[in-house]
Amino acid sequence: MATGYEPLDTLKPVAPDIWIVDGPLIRFYGMPFSTRATVVRLASGDIWVHSPTRLTDGLRDEVATLGPVAHLIAPNWIHYAYVAEWQAAFPDALAWAAPGVADRAAKKGMALHFDHDLGPVADPPWAGQIEQMIVEGSRAHREVVFFHRASKTLILTDLIENFEARNLPWWMRIAARVGGILDPDGKMPRDIRASFMAQRDRLRDAVETMIDWGPERVILAHGRWYDRNGADELRRAFRFLWPDGK
Repeated sequence: MATGYEPLDTLKPVAPDIWIVDGPLIRFYGMPFSTRATVVRLASGDIWVHSPTRLTDGLRDEVATLGPVAHLIAPNWIHYAYVAEWQAAFPDALAWAAPGVADRAAKKGMALHFDHDLGPVADPPWAGQIEQMIVEGSRAHREVVFFHRASKTLILTDLIENFEARNLPWWMRIAARVGGILDPDGKMPRDIRASFMAQRDRLRDAVETMIDWGPERVILAHGRWYDRNGADELRRAFRFLWPDGK
């Protein structure tokens, strides 16, 4: 089944030293989800890969031409499926896990090794180049978000999903509309949003920090990402946090 983001498994430039890779569909609770990785070349020349997607021979060779793959990022509890493929291809790379990733992988019977936990502020290999924050307030969903300063690109995973109707089977269009994740008004999925409601002030603080970073672009793992007006898209997607407007 086509994703609507072909060609797949190849680098697509976003700005200097940052690329996306559109991957294949995966099934999540029976629904076909498009996937997307983000690749950044650090000032050291090392390559940083966020939410790795399927690794084909062609993609492996493309990425290797950019520089040594040094960091593999599993940014939340459901984005780690392809980390092992990248570890096998790039054995010197360090794997970094968000809170909850290692436990979920173990429960799923996956023998994944992670070298480091992702912290609440930028870890040393990319400090000063990529900002970092754990979005707190939900026991069910803890996601680490990143901001590539040079390109003014915010990198999210599931905090916003934005599926385009033309890429979905008819029944998923209905589910996406009900879930609040249908383009052009993609937002935080309703189930994730509900998990933050007891501590929505912490989510609001995190979103305000993201807005203050001044993103021009917002890359999402699922659906159409935003190549302009990034801060405005955040205000729109999280408008439920400011009933009186922001």
